[in-house]
Amino acid sequence: MAEPLTALVTGASGFIARHLILSLERTGRFQVLRTTRATPSAEQASFLRRADIVYHLAGVNRPPDPAEFATGNAGLTQALCQELAAAGRRPLLVLASSVQAALDNPYGRSKSLAEQHVAEWVRATGGGAVVCRLKNVFGKWCRPNYNSVTATFCHNLARGRPIEISDPARELELVYIDDVVATLLDLASALAAAPGSHLGQLRTADVPRSFRVTLGALAQKIEGFRRSRDTLLLDSFADDFTRCLYATYLSYLEPAAFAYPLLQRSDQRGSLAEFIKQPAFGQVFISRTAPGITRGNHYHDTKTEKFLVVQGRAIIRFRPVLGGEVVEHHVDGREFRVVDIPPGYTHSIENVGPDELVTLFWASEIFDPARPDTYLLPVLPAPPTAPQPASAPPQATRL
Repeated sequence: MAEPLTALVTGASGFIARHLILSLERTGRFQVLRTTRATPSAEQASFLRRADIVYHLAGVNRPPDPAEFATGNAGLTQALCQELAAAGRRPLLVLASSVQAALDNPYGRSKSLAEQHVAEWVRATGGGAVVCRLKNVFGKWCRPNYNSVTATFCHNLARGRPIEISDPARELELVYIDDVVATLLDLASALAAAPGSHLGQLRTADVPRSFRVTLGALAQKIEGFRRSRDTLLLDSFADDFTRCLYATYLSYLEPAAFAYPLLQRSDQRGSLAEFIKQPAFGQVFISRTAPGITRGNHYHDTKTEKFLVVQGRAIIRFRPVLGGEVVEHHVDGREFRVVDIPPGYTHSIENVGPDELVTLFWASEIFDPARPDTYLLPVLPAPPTAPQPASAPPQATRL
C-alpha cells in the first residue's frame, strides 16, 4: 500500500479550509498538516519541508486597513514561495485566488499579485502550481455579517433579524462549498495517482458548477425557508441550488431552534397534523386515531393518497363508487406496509387494535378548501333499522 501523501493547509481555521481538512482526513489517504496565523514560523517551515501538496488558503478579504490586502494576500504568498524555494521543495502548490483578481480594486490587485508570485516560483524552481479563481462561495460554517451575503441572510433570517438589500436586481454568481472542496480534493487525488506529474506546470482549475441569482431572489428564497415552518410549504428541490441553499440555511439555526411544533386539530376521534406541503409533490400529514374509530368514508375523483400505519392495527376498506364488493386490507404498524388509495374508490381506515393508531398519509395535491376533491360516501352499507312496534310513537329526526 502506498504511503499517504502529506497535505499542508494554510489558513486552517477558515471557512473553506475546515471543509477541505475534514474531506482530506476522511479519505484516509492523506496526512493533513495545518497552519494558522498563530503557527510559529519554524513549525510552518517544518511543515513545508514535508508537504507533498500545499493548499494555500490563508489570506484576508475584509481587513480594517486596506493596506493589509497587500501584506495578507500577496505578501503572505510571496513569503511562502520563498520558503519553499529556500528548502528546495517542489510540492504541488494550490492557490485559492478569486475572480476579483481580474478587477482593479485593492483586494483584486492583491490576489493578482499573489498569482504572479506563484508563477514566478514555478518558473524559478520547476515546481508545479494550480490557481483556483473562486467565485462567491456559500455553505455551512461560513462567517455571517462579514463578506458573504448568503451567510448573512441565512444567519439573520434564521433568527428573525432584518436584512438589508442594497440592489435587489444585482446578480451574484455563487459556488457551493462542497463543489469547491471536490475540485480541491481532485487535485490531491490526481497527484497521488501520478506523483511528479505536476512539475513545471502552472495551470488553473475551475469549480465546474455555479449558480446565478439576484440579491432579491436570494433573500426571497431564504425567507421562504424561514416561513415554511408556519406555512409548511417547501420550495421545490428539483434544482441543485435550492437543495444546497436550504442545507446552508438550516446550518445557521440555533440548536435550540432545531425542533418546532405542528398545528394539531383534535376531536373525539383523535388528532391530525399537516407536516409538509409542496405544490409539485403534494402534502404529508399524520394522524392519531382512538380505538374503534373509523376515519374516511369518502372518495376522490383525481386525488390519490398513500396510507402507512406506523403504530397499531387497522383495516383499510375500499368499495368502487360505481358498485362492487368491499375489499379489505389488514395492516399492522410493525410491518411498514403502504396502501395506495386510487381515485373512484370510497375508502376508510378503522382502528381495530386496543391502542391508539398512528398513520402517516401522503396526498398527491395540497388540500384546497375551494376544490377539495373529497366526497362523502360510506364504504360499508348502513345496518338495517330494527322494525318499530305499531304502538310506538314516531321517532324524532336527529340532525
